[in-house]
Amino acid sequence: MSQSRPLTRIDQAQLDAVIRRHEMFRNARMGGARATLSFCDLSGLDLAGRDLAHADLVGSSLKGANLAGARLDCAAMFACDLRQANLENASLIKTDLRGACLRGAVLIGANLFEADLRDGSLAEKDRAGNLRVVQVEAQPAEASGADLSGANLTNARLSGAMAIHTDFTDAVMRGCKLVRATMRGANFSGSNLEGADLSGADLRGACLRGAVLTGASLTMADMTDADIEDTLTDAPVGRVIAELGKPLEELLHDHIVWVGTGGAQGHPLDLSEFDLRHAPSLAHSCMTMLRATRATFYGLDLTNIQLQAAHLEEADMRNAKISGGDLRGVNLKNARLNNADLRNANLRPLVFDEKRSMHSDLAGARLRYVDFRGACLRGVSFAGADLSFANLIGCDMAKADLSHAKLFGAKLERRALEGVTLDGVAGLKL
Repeated sequence: MSQSRPLTRIDQAQLDAVIRRHEMFRNARMGGARATLSFCDLSGLDLAGRDLAHADLVGSSLKGANLAGARLDCAAMFACDLRQANLENASLIKTDLRGACLRGAVLIGANLFEADLRDGSLAEKDRAGNLRVVQVEAQPAEASGADLSGANLTNARLSGAMAIHTDFTDAVMRGCKLVRATMRGANFSGSNLEGADLSGADLRGACLRGAVLTGASLTMADMTDADIEDTLTDAPVGRVIAELGKPLEELLHDHIVWVGTGGAQGHPLDLSEFDLRHAPSLAHSCMTMLRATRATFYGLDLTNIQLQAAHLEEADMRNAKISGGDLRGVNLKNARLNNADLRNANLRPLVFDEKRSMHSDLAGARLRYVDFRGACLRGVSFAGADLSFANLIGCDMAKADLSHAKLFGAKLERRALEGVTLDGVAGLKL
């Protein structure tokens, strides 16, 4: 037997008082108390930036509420109504969202690591001890029309979820469980579905252009009319290492000799359009002046690599570890580096003499969620690049060109922008 349950309306002042006590509870302060807001009507209220981790919000209505930047880790949000709610950059790590309705919600850049968004029904005992299903206004496990672009859904559980026309653009969905999920017309452009389980999923008309599907299970998935152009799967992209004719280590040695002798000895290395995912480790390698346009370096460990004056136009370096790399004068125009690690990398100009130098060029590159912390970006061209949600804290950006770049959600300091070209920049907030 099912039965509807009325919601208790809470106003902003009452909610603020509950949250204050909850934040005291979270900080182990006297007078604190865990927030118990189950079956409350919180629609339209402001919870932006507040700490509600481990709170009880079961069956509550947060329709149209502002939860931007809120912390909701491990919160009980079973069967919540989150329609049209703003959850941009919110933290929902391991949150129980079973049966929740996210239709039209904004979750851009939200962290839903190991969140549970499976289908579910809410049940409780009545006074006679009989179990009854409680009906709430929200529709179970629905994310149709929600904006989850750039969200972190690593290991999240969405099996059986309804996500028609949902935007997962550039979302990180590694290990995500999407068994029998209904995702007709959803947009997965550039998303990372590495190791995801899409068995039996309805992906009719979905856009998977440029998505990562390595290790993903698509058994019995319906992909009728789905756009799978430029997807990265376990199949080789372009040429494989075996086609080089010689071991890569030997070719690298010849290349180093060629660089060291100014071209008098050895041979230059050209890895253009090669898939290097199964190549020997390239960490700490000297690949100065390498030519590798449209090559695939996805997920590789390139720690402390030397790539001065390298030509890497349109290369796929998503999720690559390039921390500490020397990339002075590198050409990465239109390359894909989403989620790459470039901490403490050196991209300042490569100086030849008093009159000649070569600036690093990342014009048009996709740099969403790149970790640039502590990197030297002096004089780099980011013209037209997408740096949304990139971490630029502690970077030297003197004389960099950010004209027409996208910086939605990017983390950077105001002082770092002194002398930086910002014509036509979009999404910059300090």
